[in-house]
Amino acid sequence: MKNFTTEFNSLSYVIKKSQRILLFAHNGPDGDTSGSVLALKEYLVSIGKTVDIACNEPLPSFLETLTAYDFKLPESLDLESYDAVIATDSVERGFQAVLPTLPEKTATIIIDHHPDIDISADIVILDSKSSSACELIYEYFVSQNIHITKNIATYLMIGVLSDTGNFQHSNTSTRVMEISSDLMKKGASFSKIIEATFANKKLSTLKLWGIAFEKAKINPKNGLITTVLTKKDIEDCNASTEDIGQVASILNTVPGTKFSLVLSERDDGTIKGSLRSEQYKGVDVSEIAHLFGGGGHKLASGFEVKGQIKETETGWEII
Repeated sequence: MKNFTTEFNSLSYVIKKSQRILLFAHNGPDGDTSGSVLALKEYLVSIGKTVDIACNEPLPSFLETLTAYDFKLPESLDLESYDAVIATDSVERGFQAVLPTLPEKTATIIIDHHPDIDISADIVILDSKSSSACELIYEYFVSQNIHITKNIATYLMIGVLSDTGNFQHSNTSTRVMEISSDLMKKGASFSKIIEATFANKKLSTLKLWGIAFEKAKINPKNGLITTVLTKKDIEDCNASTEDIGQVASILNTVPGTKFSLVLSERDDGTIKGSLRSEQYKGVDVSEIAHLFGGGGHKLASGFEVKGQIKETETGWEII
């Protein structure tokens, strides 16, 4: 990991001088952005700060059994009232639109592990070699001798497990295992997190997954396995876009494939593409995502485009 001594000390100074702090989670909140803002809020509230978490979408339902905190829509908050704003993980997905509207007096902090972030802030803690934003926040807590409670440990573990695919992805370093061991010692329940985030699936989720798997097709020329989910598919299953998570990762395990792509329609007339691969397969999916204005890591990336999915005789098309 990079040496963030200066940035960590600066962040501690900003926190000390701030009373009202806003935490920002990215659009389509996953385990890492959620776990990181929840861990930060737990700590900040414990030292007497007034804290809100902003996100353009609600707290993921799978986390409702693990926290009493909630997410608030940015437009429902007085953004000028905060002394500092901390955005975590994939900050280009939502925070970039809010950043220009913040007063000059507001301290801005970015904590991210995605390699293609070029958004400016007063403090930037960015390390593409870290497994997750939660790993970076753990390192910050340790560097500042901050007590990691059972709740904080649980929140940080959610992010680590989410972005390492339960320690299955190639970003599972020895440091990740050391951190996870320490978090478990501090009270994080591995089994409880797995049950809430991975094992405890609603019937609507399983139905939607069934549709996605039924539609899956493999291109033998390039090893791509792809599927699509339309708004109608989601509505027919009484599901939500949150239920789409993990489909790309599961498809990526199919023998003979090199990378997976899931295209899903959203309510705002956009289509989200989720790409996954594995180190040994030799495909950098971030290069594909960049072609469509997206980004991410070599093995996990995404993009959004305007349009609708239409099935034709030769396959699916975006119109």
